[in-house]
Parts: sequence; C-alpha cells; structure tokens
Amino acid sequence: MTLIIFIIVLAILVLAHEWGHFMAAKKSGLTVEEFGFGFPPKIFSFKKGETTYSVNLLPLGGFVKILGEDGNNTDNPKSFSSKSAGIRGLITVSGVAMNFILAVFLLIVGFNIGLPQIIDENNKALAKNINIQIVAIVPNSPAEIAGIKLGDSIKNFSAKGGSAFGGDEIIDFQNFVNSHKGKEIALKIQRGKDNLEIKAIPRINPPEGEGALGIALAKTGTVSYPWYQSVWLGLKSSLIITWEIIKGFFNLIKNILIAGKIPQEISGPVGIAVLTGQAANLGFIYLLQLVALISLNLTVLNLLPFPALDGGRLLFLAIEKIKGSKVNPKIENAIHGLGLALLLALAILITYRDILRLR
Repeated sequence: MTLIIFIIVLAILVLAHEWGHFMAAKKSGLTVEEFGFGFPPKIFSFKKGETTYSVNLLPLGGFVKILGEDGNNTDNPKSFSSKSAGIRGLITVSGVAMNFILAVFLLIVGFNIGLPQIIDENNKALAKNINIQIVAIVPNSPAEIAGIKLGDSIKNFSAKGGSAFGGDEIIDFQNFVNSHKGKEIALKIQRGKDNLEIKAIPRINPPEGEGALGIALAKTGTVSYPWYQSVWLGLKSSLIITWEIIKGFFNLIKNILIAGKIPQEISGPVGIAVLTGQAANLGFIYLLQLVALISLNLTVLNLLPFPALDGGRLLFLAIEKIKGSKVNPKIENAIHGLGLALLLALAILITYRDILRLR
C-alpha cells in the first residue's frame, strides 16, 4: 500500500511540474513532441494532436520533449530554439512555478480543513484533537530501539505504582522519564488509528541534549481557519518554508564541500517512500502536508544552478544574454548530460544508503 501511495504522490508532483513546462510551451506556440511520466523504457503511449503522451517504466520523474530544445530547428517558429531567451527562460521556470503553486494550494486546503500544528497561546483556543506528539527521535536511542516512531502520540505512561498526566503534560512526562532511568516503563501510544503499548528503558547517562529516551515532544493539535484566512496562511507558509529550504540547501552544499560527505539525514526515493507511508498512516492531512513540503523542496532543488536541472538551463540562458550569442548546443547538451549522470549516481548512492537503513 505504501508503494501505491508513493507512486500516486510522485505522479502528482511530477505531472504538476511537467504540466507547467507543457502549458508554457503550448501558450508560446511551440510543438510539444512528447509528454512523459517516468523514464523509458516505455510501457504504453497514445498520440493526441501533435503530442505523444507516454507512461514509462521508471516512475522517478517525467519529461516534456519540445521541438528544437536540443538547439536544432532554429528556423522553425514552433521550435524552442527559435524563441528569445526570455520566452525560453519562462518555459524553463514554469515547472518549478507549478510545484510552488501546488504547495500553496495544498496548504490552503490544509489550513481550511485543519492542519496539525504546535499549540501555543496564539492558537490554543482554536485547536482540536490536542496530543503530546513525538516530533524527533535520536538514532539508536531507547525510543528507536523500542519501536517508537515519528508522529506517535503519547496518551499515557506507567511503571510500578502507576503514573499519568496531571498538569503540564510534557513536563509531567519528562519528570516521569527522568525518575525512572534504568527502569522499564510502559507507554500508551496512539499511531494513526492504532493504540499500542510500547515498553522502553530510559538511559541513565544519555548523551548531552538527547534525553533519557532520545525523543523530542511537542503539544500539537489541528487548527482550521476560514477560507479567506487559509489563502493568506497558505501563501505565507509556502514562502517561509521555501526560505528555510533554501538555507538548508546552502548549508548542505557547504557541508558537502567542507566535509566531503553527504549528511545522514538526506533521503532519496526509498526514504521518501517510507516517510510517505508513515504520513499516510497518521492520516490524510499529514500526507497532504508532506506532499506540500516535498513540492517546495522540488521547487528549490530544480532552481539550483546545476547542469540538467532547470536552474542549470537558466544559467546557460543568463550566459547567452551576457555574451550576446547562444552557447554551442553540443557543448551545452554535453554538460547537461554529464550533470544528469552525476545526479543519477548521487540518487543511486542515497537510495543504497536508504535501503541499508531499512535493515
């Protein structure tokens, strides 16, 4: 079931991105030769008008093949290469624009339905379904070893003599755990629709900043807003999250250049599929929120000035504007081909690492 949900989510994200390129190209009067979901080999296809629509075997992306995007057919007015740098840039950026618009739309719907949020004094009066939720788990901690998962809600806890929530739930729980270091405790956990009892032993001398169980807690609940507020909140949240993602990518690139290795928290298709399954188990609204977050990540990722990405193609258009003539198509295509090979190698490496984590 997780695989099916992941493929559906991937299809939504990919089709939104490629639909942006497709519509911008069509509105610019260009010939779109093929609109493909996934990468070849081809499973099936059909032709409507001048465009072939295909579904391919590897569902890890998609493509829109436009006449003349390889630099040929410059004399054909329906060719990509015949258009000005401005129009080509608009077609190139339209994919990431659609990913951003998709995220805004999903968050607008989410805020209207009721998104899970951290509860504070500002939204406490509007909150429903308030829970003490696990928002982070330290690798190899007692919590992870016991089988506690991200997104679990703590409904109650006990040991010999019994204990329960009384005043401030998070402080109550932290005090309880600290008073039972080295002893087995039982946690009543809600995971989606399932109610579980999980036993764990808090560490006596945990590493600094990790806590005895190795979890971070937050008081969360669902808060819904009228549609007119949801529109603003959806746009505002998308802009804030995008900026945080940009800072995250900057730090990631800096760490790779300095340390020469990919941080452990980076996930590929397998890791994202696992997260998708976990979000789906928690409920539709969590899945919707995750899809919006992934879409914003794709927005920023595709704008990076790296060959084969949309940002790399925009970089070549900028070079063209500066030098006053087009870059040699053979050189540009070769650089994009090399960039694609490097990206595929990176994806394989991260996927291999994700698979090792599942063992």
